[in-house]
Amino acid sequence: MSKFYEKVIRPILFSLPAETAHELGIKALKLGLGAKVDASALPDFGEIERFGLKFRNPLGIAAGFDKNGVVVNQLAALGFGFVEVGTVTFRPQKGNEKPRLFRLPLDHALINRLGFNNDGAETVAGRLSKLDRKCIVGINIGKNKDVPNEEAVENYLNCFDSVHPVADYIAVNVSSPNTPNLRELQQADSLEALLVSLQNRNAELGRKPLVVKIAPDLSEGEIEAITDACLRLKIDGIIATNTTINRDGLKTENPSRFGSGGLSGKPLADRSNEVISKIYSYSKGKLPIIGVGGVLTAQDAFDKIAAGASLVQAYTGFIYGGMSFPKEILSGLAQILSGKVFQNLEEAIGSNVRTPD
Repeated sequence: MSKFYEKVIRPILFSLPAETAHELGIKALKLGLGAKVDASALPDFGEIERFGLKFRNPLGIAAGFDKNGVVVNQLAALGFGFVEVGTVTFRPQKGNEKPRLFRLPLDHALINRLGFNNDGAETVAGRLSKLDRKCIVGINIGKNKDVPNEEAVENYLNCFDSVHPVADYIAVNVSSPNTPNLRELQQADSLEALLVSLQNRNAELGRKPLVVKIAPDLSEGEIEAITDACLRLKIDGIIATNTTINRDGLKTENPSRFGSGGLSGKPLADRSNEVISKIYSYSKGKLPIIGVGGVLTAQDAFDKIAAGASLVQAYTGFIYGGMSFPKEILSGLAQILSGKVFQNLEEAIGSNVRTPD
């Protein structure tokens, strides 16, 4: 992390309400105030192909940062290899009442209950259609809050139809804790019905990679069932994991004062890695995993890869680390790989999980 950001910029931003600071950060990026990184200054990870797409590096920005696709190229210019826009819903919605985003500096964490605030699928898709994109762009889709779970499939399909033409891949969010009852869609029968419908529509429209984002607060049996369903239905990958509702072990005093919401950042790292390892084991390494949750350092990124992730994402780490975060993570990751005598990124994937032949 740059000392200037740590000593000057971050204290100013952290003196503001968290959502206000986030909006200022988005505006700064829009104005081109981010530190652009010369591509030649980033390490070369070789060709990274995942679900038929070629990524220039393994680090992406997770859904939630650029909900409306307004700073995609600016994030790519900082060094991110891919940007996941959203979560986007079919109809625009304002999200939950403010305040709804909170920092926990002692834990290097955030709590959010934003509630899928976004401009709506049609507007976001229109914006992205005009963009000369500089990186892979995924679109994360979710359910409108006022739609009951019995009507969720149709709502997801309508959203999918809108974003399909402009997405490089589509992520299905059934794991946010901030939309009532949404996580129930992770249950085997509900998830299968949703994914079958989306895959059928995907085939009609022209197949694009389809991945599922799951919660960290699942039992081992649920993780195994979801992995099995994804393999059977030829889902292209799993994003592990979303935020947690668990508050155990936090250094922050009385975190309950922030109310409900999903916890992200450092406290999530170990649990996210456990889930990644389980998916990797259950799928025998056949299901690409995007690892997210607690990536604040290059070692954190490597730990996700060693647990079985093919790609990694960050959000909270970027908030705490500033504009130089992507370059620092990628440079550090390249050094770790080299130091551990891996010939390439592929050799490191699942290296903590695999048993020697």
